[in-house]
Amino acid sequence: MKRLPRCFLNGRSYLIDMPDRFPTADERWPRNGEVANMDNRFKPKDGNKTFCMAPWVHTFISPQMERRMCCASLEKSTNFKQYIDSSGPDNNELKLIPLQEHWNSDHMKSVRKKLMAGKEIPECATCNHKLLNSQVYRQHFNRFYQDRIDEAFEKTNEHGETSMQVVSFDYRFSNLCSFSCRMCGPPLSSSWETERKKQGKFEPWMHKDIKSQLQKFHDQHVVKEFLESVENKTVREFYWCGGEPLMWKIHWTAMQRVVDLGYANEVYARYNSNMSRITYFGKNLFDDVLSKFRDWQINASIDGTGEIGEYIRTGLKYDEWLANMRYARKFIKHPRQLQLDLTVTLPGLFDLENMYELQKDLKIPLLCKKVFTFSSDNYMSPLFLPRRLLNKIVMKVKNKYANEKRNVMNLAFLDGIDDLMNHPTNDEKYDKETCEQGWRDGKARCESIDKLRGQDIKKILAIEPEVLDWWTNI
Repeated sequence: MKRLPRCFLNGRSYLIDMPDRFPTADERWPRNGEVANMDNRFKPKDGNKTFCMAPWVHTFISPQMERRMCCASLEKSTNFKQYIDSSGPDNNELKLIPLQEHWNSDHMKSVRKKLMAGKEIPECATCNHKLLNSQVYRQHFNRFYQDRIDEAFEKTNEHGETSMQVVSFDYRFSNLCSFSCRMCGPPLSSSWETERKKQGKFEPWMHKDIKSQLQKFHDQHVVKEFLESVENKTVREFYWCGGEPLMWKIHWTAMQRVVDLGYANEVYARYNSNMSRITYFGKNLFDDVLSKFRDWQINASIDGTGEIGEYIRTGLKYDEWLANMRYARKFIKHPRQLQLDLTVTLPGLFDLENMYELQKDLKIPLLCKKVFTFSSDNYMSPLFLPRRLLNKIVMKVKNKYANEKRNVMNLAFLDGIDDLMNHPTNDEKYDKETCEQGWRDGKARCESIDKLRGQDIKKILAIEPEVLDWWTNI
């Protein structure tokens, strides 16, 4: 398998495996301008399986001011070595691009042409190859904007330029976050950034001179173009994700402005939040904001209950989180408005049954994805375990819930548990020497963070003595 780093979805970065080889550009499409030929276009209803509405309606920007098609797209980094791209930029010159310039850039036009022709492109590998879960992000855009698919084809010329406007915004205004989750990092968490700086570890964008340039672009372009869309009433969807978006003043300002302008009934607000607090700047998310909107959805990030959850998500106070979730339940009108967003980690394997029971208790859906590996030392991935140990844990959960009737509440979780059996573990993926070195390096990284944070993963691993014995003998 080819090693690539992090894919980013629903507010967190996830480590991913990729096939050894994707088709080359020549294999995907000829070079003779065929995609520009309008006759080569065909729609999803006619069998186009790679088409996605995101490049016609949606835009994303990272806390480091890097633009992509969406949070899951795999595109070459333009500014820094990112959680989504391992190769990094070609040079150290910052390329900060306003939305107006990006929207019909050569890259975006090329993407649209290929998607309309049903071509498989590497930028969309996360969805094409279901690298995170079986319910891919493309499904959201094609369902939510189904009534605009014909418009997308009509309003896009032979060069891929479209006259459609951005109506869906996923702007990560900063990495401000109160948590330092184990599978996260400085690009998406200010708590992680602070911890790294105390250790004297600086990524390029963390230096003052670079931060100053990023902040200037943020203030002069990103905030301006975003708020102009709010004022012009062109927004139809927000995806609030961070960092922790409820900590951002601009979230509360924009949502209130939509209410004041009288079109909250036309805007869908999606969130990925750690739900550690639901009141900021004198406003309660539910009483003062979401109760004014026709529809919304919150994916509440939680990867384990009690002490295991608090180990994985440093900063979590589980009892306070649970109280916030119970409060939020009072406002839901349909099940998918409030969901538990589980990412399966190695320590989280030991709390899967409690997560399932939490779903039953709260009577809300339980989503499920997993931390993938792109290198042999990623100790947070369940695939870090040897196959024999992973199978033992997974089969215990599968057998316990084998007779559960699948429904909207548990379907993603049960499918996700099945999926843990479908990807190679370290001892299957790597040669013996690489695998064992990866185990040693991963264990060392884990113990280093444990010491820094006053934690100990062995307390969790002790739940399964065979796993603890394996870990101890690495």
